[in-house]
Amino acid sequence: MFYRRLLLVKILVLIGLLSIGCGKKTPAPSSEKLTIGVVSYGDGKVSLDKYNRFKDYIATKTRSIRVDVEPAYNELQAVTQIQRKNWDIVFATPGLAAIAIGKELYVPLFSMESVSRRQRSLLIVLNDSPIREIKDLSNKTVALGEPGSASGYYLPLYDLYGLTLSKIRFAPTPKSTLELLRDSSVEAGALSQRDFETHKRQFPNTKFRIIHTSRSIPPGVVLVAPTVEANRQQFLQKVMAEAPADIAADAGYIPDAKVPKYKQLIRLVEKVRPLEPAVKNIPAVLIRNQSESQEQAFE
Repeated sequence: MFYRRLLLVKILVLIGLLSIGCGKKTPAPSSEKLTIGVVSYGDGKVSLDKYNRFKDYIATKTRSIRVDVEPAYNELQAVTQIQRKNWDIVFATPGLAAIAIGKELYVPLFSMESVSRRQRSLLIVLNDSPIREIKDLSNKTVALGEPGSASGYYLPLYDLYGLTLSKIRFAPTPKSTLELLRDSSVEAGALSQRDFETHKRQFPNTKFRIIHTSRSIPPGVVLVAPTVEANRQQFLQKVMAEAPADIAADAGYIPDAKVPKYKQLIRLVEKVRPLEPAVKNIPAVLIRNQSESQEQAFE
């Protein structure tokens, strides 16, 4: 009887030691599905291929049964996905990031560029246009990007405050903005400095001219949805921070870069929102009542 009791005590002690040893290991949180949202501007498979290795890496590290990369072909589609919380991880352009952080409580994890590499929005006209500055756009037709684009929509609308435009046309992609200009369908168009440099080469027979350059825009960021449980958010951040450099580079984020501050851009977006009902009107009267100056709204 004594030996049986002694054997039972040893077994219980052994079970306890094994439990303690196992407790020291934190298993990777697992899930059925993880959805990664990106804006591809209609580039299709070529644009999404660069995320393949990142997708496989995340699937392995998180033990997710399924990891999908889901494209939106313009910012308007992306805004809908963000509002519905359909994306767990978002590779967000600046305008989308401002909406997602400011209104939808997404959490920024990583910068998609060095903070020093800020971008700007441009207002472009044809080279032979008589338009020289913003005030000359009064009663003219202007192409803007879709709501959700900082460089194509929010910043140009902010800079166009006070004007009455004949009409605003919405271009789903930066390239289509230049197409509208080339075809003289609009008299000016807004897009980012980077997109202008990239796409103007596709119009060798058309000369464009910049009439206005905006204040700077913070880089895009990688976000995680508020619907992702807090421990899993932390684990995803850790996994992404430890990703091999070539995988992170393909996906377009910089693990050790400082995450940009979005407070001022969020404030600017909020100031533009009251204008949104007017942008589809003909004419589009971009007038507001405010005591604070434009310069105070964006530092």
